[in-house]
Amino acid sequence: MDDREYMLYALQLAEKGKGFVNPNPMVGAVIVKEGQIIGQGYHEIYGGLHGERNALASCTQSPVGSTLYVTLEPCCHYGKTPPCTDAILQSGIKKVVIGSKDPNPLVSGKGIELLRSQGVECLEGILQTECDRLNEVFFHYIRTKTPYVVMKYAMTMDGKTAAYTGKSKWITGEAARLRVHEDRHRYQAVMAGVGTVIADDPLLTCRLAKGRNPIRIICDTNLRTPFQSQIVKTAKEVPTLFATSCSDMEKQKAYTDAGCNLLTVSRKQGHLDLNELMEQLGEREIDSILLEGGGLLNWSALQSNIVNKVQTYIAPKLLGGTKGKSPVSGIGMASPSEAYSLINPSITFLEEDILIESEVQYVYRNH
Repeated sequence: MDDREYMLYALQLAEKGKGFVNPNPMVGAVIVKEGQIIGQGYHEIYGGLHGERNALASCTQSPVGSTLYVTLEPCCHYGKTPPCTDAILQSGIKKVVIGSKDPNPLVSGKGIELLRSQGVECLEGILQTECDRLNEVFFHYIRTKTPYVVMKYAMTMDGKTAAYTGKSKWITGEAARLRVHEDRHRYQAVMAGVGTVIADDPLLTCRLAKGRNPIRIICDTNLRTPFQSQIVKTAKEVPTLFATSCSDMEKQKAYTDAGCNLLTVSRKQGHLDLNELMEQLGEREIDSILLEGGGLLNWSALQSNIVNKVQTYIAPKLLGGTKGKSPVSGIGMASPSEAYSLINPSITFLEEDILIESEVQYVYRNH
């Protein structure tokens, strides 16, 4: 095996931490000595040991003189755990091969610099594109202190998210719906609007056997979510946060008594100020959001420039009709030249359905 193959294995290990380490990065580590893997590990849970320390703890023989492959630059500061650079230097590892540099200002090249100053050879940028992609959420959060937002919707081949009757179950098949639950596990929160709650009465939980339920964020400007909704009835079992501009204390108390948490957000053009909401969620260390909103919330999110990625599930079906719902509504753009651009697409086939994932490219607009 060569450097790329060992790093690829470290990436596979890192993926195992998906959904369990937020808002920390996913990190995988492999220790190689004389052509043999003698240790491996990954960051398993938030507050737990980092990948490098887990790999060292698993070593089947002395790591003196070995090479460490790690997907992210080793930390050199005290956080939930001591610096990984200390453990590397104490272990006698002679070479460290690194995928991504850590954009955290507390690290940001300092870990590599420290290792080199102590005579450890460091090789950077092995499978960097793949390592960067692994931690796109962490990189965004650490730089902006706001959540990474993924707008997700499912539609037919003619662009409908629901029939003219409002019925939308089920547009996509089981494989696509399983992928959604995997992402509810992966991202720290799921967000929907009160309109979606009233229309569909969703649960917004993760149905995976060993999955983690996301924090449910409901955008409800005037607090009109029905108390008989599944969201409110399960608020004491699943973390639930209502973002609202309603200042009626009696109304608020009814929701808090039901187990909901409330976050007061200013109004902007009659609706929640989504930029202020993102700042408040970032302060709560919510690093990522799967936006499962209706057309109006999706439009507001795009207008607020908070959407980082779009996930479009496409089913090989045609609903037709002029009254079927679209994934993004609102007033829309006046011409194709003003449309939001989606770049760097990737395509995944999920049995009969197709998933297209793209990044949003913003051009500054005055709203």
